[in-house]
Amino acid sequence: MAISYSLELVTPWSTAQVAQTLADVARSLRLVDASATVDTLLGDGVLTVYDTWLRVATRKPTPWGDPQIGGRVFTPTVSVVFRLGKDADISGQQDDMTRLADGVLALVPGDAVLHLDYEDVWMVRQDGDLTLSERSDFWPPNRLAGISGPYSRRNHAFVDEE
Repeated sequence: MAISYSLELVTPWSTAQVAQTLADVARSLRLVDASATVDTLLGDGVLTVYDTWLRVATRKPTPWGDPQIGGRVFTPTVSVVFRLGKDADISGQQDDMTRLADGVLALVPGDAVLHLDYEDVWMVRQDGDLTLSERSDFWPPNRLAGISGPYSRRNHAFVDEE
């Protein structure tokens, strides 16, 4: 079973605009080549040089309701999927994932959550404030050093809407 993380965004930007931003950020980090286009990111997805599969999709409302995070209902409009390659270095792929997420958040407005299966919340941005999990296995010093803007540390969890 593949490990897939999601960067969920509540943004006024279109899915195509987020895909273009992801492609630009991934190219600037030399993680993808020219094959990473809006069309491929919205379609079959793209593999990074470290075997992480990237795809951008429009989020549809869930029939069971949206969860809360940080005390507020979180209703994402766009999702970026990071599916880690089974035969590649997991920690290295997570490093790339956090660099890509940070690069996207530097450019795309709105709230965001980077998580694994709605259970492990790595980062949350609400009202422009970025919060990273306090877990040192998620955020060792080398990953923290790669975050471009100010942040605080706090653990978050999704809770079902009441």
